[in-house]
Amino acid sequence: MNIHSVAGMAVISADTESSATLYCDVMGLDMKTEDDYRYTNQLDGAKHFGIWSLNDAANACYGTELWPDNVPVPQTTIEFEFRDTQAVADAVNEMKEKGYTFVHDVRMEPWGQTLARFISPEGVLIGLSYAPWQHGDEQK
Repeated sequence: MNIHSVAGMAVISADTESSATLYCDVMGLDMKTEDDYRYTNQLDGAKHFGIWSLNDAANACYGTELWPDNVPVPQTTIEFEFRDTQAVADAVNEMKEKGYTFVHDVRMEPWGQTLARFISPEGVLIGLSYAPWQHGDEQK
């Protein structure tokens, strides 16, 4: 088997209107609608796919190896890449102004990635990211 790339990813939502508000209205994704399915084929493909333990995710988000009982346990994570660190900070501020709460604010990770995370209405752990190596840049 020789997998070439991640062909697609979709969240599964019990409240598609809340999800559409986040992804289309707040994050600005231009999505088409067919029946009840919303999608875009206009984003570049995945640059990374991994298997992340819940303990490591909890540590990255909360600084502890136990996921908090009062927060839905995510089943997946996705990171949206931005053009630079300032664009990440601007996006976080814009979302906070619209009432979104972040698991952690913008920070530089030890490996050089700028990242802020929040939980979507479907329980997806979403990262807003700038990873210099994905832009051919050194750490900024």
